[in-house]
Amino acid sequence: MDNGALGSEAPKQMTFSAQILTLYPDMFPGPLGASLAGRALEEGKWSCNAIQMRDFATDKHKSVDDTPAGGGAGMVLRADVMASAVDHALEQQPDAPILAMTPRGKPLTQARVRDISAGPGVTILCGRFEGFDERIFDARPIEQVSIGDYILSGGEMGALVLLDACIRLLPGVMGASSSGDDESFETGLLEYPQFTRPQKWEGRIIPEVLRSGDHAKIAAWRKQRAEEDTRLRRPDLWEHHRDAPDQSPSGAQGQKKEDRS
Repeated sequence: MDNGALGSEAPKQMTFSAQILTLYPDMFPGPLGASLAGRALEEGKWSCNAIQMRDFATDKHKSVDDTPAGGGAGMVLRADVMASAVDHALEQQPDAPILAMTPRGKPLTQARVRDISAGPGVTILCGRFEGFDERIFDARPIEQVSIGDYILSGGEMGALVLLDACIRLLPGVMGASSSGDDESFETGLLEYPQFTRPQKWEGRIIPEVLRSGDHAKIAAWRKQRAEEDTRLRRPDLWEHHRDAPDQSPSGAQGQKKEDRS
């Protein structure tokens, strides 16, 4: 065998594998079958496997829920059924993190999305009804995640949001590797305002600095607007940004930011 020729081959890119544990597998890939994510799916950059949680129920009615202990409205997803589904998912993808979409989870951040997209894939557990029997989180390695402070009918929409955020970061999906570098939350700030032709529209003109051709002035304007908009619209992000150390484009940390308020 020609070991030299074998060693010269480029390493094969691994596919990002998404497993979704859901009561509604027909919801996937859903909108992720279109646009950038859809093309990436066709090209094999990621895969989607929606698993019906009812398949792991043991009674003839395929029951996955029961009434809340202590009384109350609604139904709760059973820990024993959820555990069987999670165990199956772990057998299929032992190295992928398991995330449960629930309003009781930690807010999803761009940093966490980047971590997930850099790995082999993700398993997502979609909640329904009044949520999960809490014991499932004590018994299995599941990370509880929320996409916002509001209530949806189920975790499927949250799973689609999470997957879209991850898929767009996979190599080759967005085209140029730097395409998303200046977008909101990548630097801890909201993105600066964007403009395009026509130059004048309904009496409103694109800011002169963006038409100047002076890249240094444009960069300074964009940085200033990103900071101003974040301070006014998202004071929570602004406080965190002010307290974080400066970071150069290479990722080297510097001194703490001075107070710009």
